[in-house]
Amino acid sequence: MSVIVLVEHTEGVIKKKSLEAVQYASEIAKKMNTTAAAIVAGKATDEEMKNLGQYGAQKVLHVQDDRLNELHARAFTRILVTAAKKESSQVIITLHDVNGSSIAPRVAIQLNAALITGALSYPDLEKGFVVKKSVFSGKAFAFVQAASDKKVITLMPNSFPLIKNEGTATIEKLEVAFEEKDFGVKVKEVNKITGEIPLSDAELVVSGGRGMKGPENWGLIENLAHELGAATACSRPVADAHWRPHHEHVGQTGTTIRPNLYIAAGISGAIQHLAGVSGSKTIVVINKDPEAPFFKAANYGVVGDVTEILPQLTAAVKKFKEQQH
Repeated sequence: MSVIVLVEHTEGVIKKKSLEAVQYASEIAKKMNTTAAAIVAGKATDEEMKNLGQYGAQKVLHVQDDRLNELHARAFTRILVTAAKKESSQVIITLHDVNGSSIAPRVAIQLNAALITGALSYPDLEKGFVVKKSVFSGKAFAFVQAASDKKVITLMPNSFPLIKNEGTATIEKLEVAFEEKDFGVKVKEVNKITGEIPLSDAELVVSGGRGMKGPENWGLIENLAHELGAATACSRPVADAHWRPHHEHVGQTGTTIRPNLYIAAGISGAIQHLAGVSGSKTIVVINKDPEAPFFKAANYGVVGDVTEILPQLTAAVKKFKEQQH
């Protein structure tokens, strides 16, 4: 009856958003008077897997196969279906990201389970199994009831604060009978971004738009991000103009993020951009146009030239940090 949760890692290091998913699964397990089991595929250290106990996992089911160091949707689907049957699981959790979105529907079909995507709350078991999620690109919320015996849920990252406790998970080997077609897509080359905070994991993000006037001014964004320990992002027109790489593009057609703080410099706030950042806990907008639509969605707004405001803000952050020491 375990609640199972798929854990993502990068070269064996568990991702922060997966720790949140483990904690989420653990809380659901408590409500259902059962246990939580984490599913780890590919190469991961015993220490990393045991530490999942600090976030509520009683055990880890580990599938050791070097082919699983990269995503193969069919293979990961087979892993989750196998684990769900082994644990007699009624609830299966994945992340609401590119990987989870390619795996969760397949799992739901094979298990004849209900599928709830982009969950933002713990299920209300008193009303059956009701979960809150965002709809219409984040402009509204819906409360969805899963009526079937089995449920597959994708969790929206950064929906809950991480709480680390004492605990150690046991590790068990999970045997999965793969077929060759599970690895039908061959990965020839992987180009990974290094030296940057991944947008999907970032709690602080500094983003720029066409108001930055050109790529030569992007150092202003990077300087502020460096002082804050934040990730950098951009609007779609900036990525399309090749001022910044496309992996930094946030919005409806780019990456959807939910940081604790999102600073938007020189971004007007078109609905397509808002769809990707509206889940941010706090939004700060800097724009010289007082009528910019983004101000309506902002918690704080500064009307002014970004090339003048950003250096002042960076200096203020730096001064504050020095005073703390």
